[in-house]
Amino acid sequence: MTPMTAWGRLARPLHAVTRPPFLDVAAGTVTTQGAPLLARGLGRSYGDVCLNANGRLLVTDRLDRLQWIDLQAGRVRAEAGLSLDRLLRTIVPRGWFVPVTPGTKVVTLGGAVANDVHGKNHETAGSFGAHVNKIGLLRSTGESLTLSRDENAELFAATIGGLGLTGFIQWVEMRLVPIASARLHTEQLAIRDVDDFFRIAADSRDWPFTVAWVDCLAKGRELGRGLFMRGRWAETGGLEVHKAPRLGFAPELPGVVLNNVTMRAFNALYRKRPYAVGACTQHYDPFFYPLDALSSWNRLYGKRGFYQHQSVIPMPVARATVVRLLETTAAEGQGSFLAVLKLLGEPRSGGVLSFPMPGATLALDFPDKGETTRRLLVRLGEIATAAGGRIYPAKDAVMTPEMFRSGYPDWRKVAALRDPAFGSDFWRRVTGDAR
Repeated sequence: MTPMTAWGRLARPLHAVTRPPFLDVAAGTVTTQGAPLLARGLGRSYGDVCLNANGRLLVTDRLDRLQWIDLQAGRVRAEAGLSLDRLLRTIVPRGWFVPVTPGTKVVTLGGAVANDVHGKNHETAGSFGAHVNKIGLLRSTGESLTLSRDENAELFAATIGGLGLTGFIQWVEMRLVPIASARLHTEQLAIRDVDDFFRIAADSRDWPFTVAWVDCLAKGRELGRGLFMRGRWAETGGLEVHKAPRLGFAPELPGVVLNNVTMRAFNALYRKRPYAVGACTQHYDPFFYPLDALSSWNRLYGKRGFYQHQSVIPMPVARATVVRLLETTAAEGQGSFLAVLKLLGEPRSGGVLSFPMPGATLALDFPDKGETTRRLLVRLGEIATAAGGRIYPAKDAVMTPEMFRSGYPDWRKVAALRDPAFGSDFWRRVTGDAR
């Protein structure tokens, strides 16, 4: 048995781990009876959706081959363990990009499907699953299925955002988007307060990529202050692919380093650095993936790890609820270095358990300070749920069953289609299902 952890590094339960080199070898694991099974990519989920304590874990990082690519039509099929990092190295020099990307490229295609990840362009492009044409799924019975919106449609919808519980995702076929350059025209604007964020966001409809960083320790009239970032693809500038991380492996900091004093200092420096506000043209790597410059940046939170709260709030009550979330965080004094605020648009993927819906999404990171941090996370979840919002399973470690059922009222559709051999710590926690 091997201890495994998620990106938040909150727990290290034991697993029976296999890392098959080929799909046919993986199939043998999937169809072998035993303890509950879960497939896992690169482990970038923060909480426990990628953990299966005392069960089997099929790690897919060696299942990373391109099966075919059509550079005329902009389509690709690849094994589910292929990372966005490796895919971009292939397609960017040829004038293509993924239509949706999360804030890291160190995720697999299977993980992007299972969590139906979203990015800075959700308002215009939807989530990752909206651009998936087909999925190859292997059930524990040995049945190999092709899923699409026309073929096995219910299972397709349950697999998009289905947290890897409907079976083993063998391969993913998806569409790409053309780019003329690997660079983007970007702007950064200062945000005075929460109202200013919503005003700037409304004025940025012609910018496909938008996101804001928020100083979550600010209070009073400065509540919600920060920086608003927006971008669009440049028409010239070459097709240079990204390089390896520049800053190497992050150190593991003592927990005492992460306190209100250091967080306030970081927030002040981030807002007031010389290049914080203005326009420029930059490569896609620092714009989409700023944290990838530092390998294993999660270690900066120390040995105890960290939590993240990410919720989405329906637009009619978004402004008032975001204020409550930020006020509650500031009052507790457990500030976040990485507080992100953005708008989401209409869901397009059809995923039953997909997180995005029209509204505002706020993401907050918290160093683990024990029960006080967990109480704060539960309180933030209660505020979001009471407003008709939902919490992102890929980031969660404290969601209650009541919050899950409120945010995902159709969850039983996935429960009915779940492969009975598959399970996860998250699923057991929020549904009470023993497997």
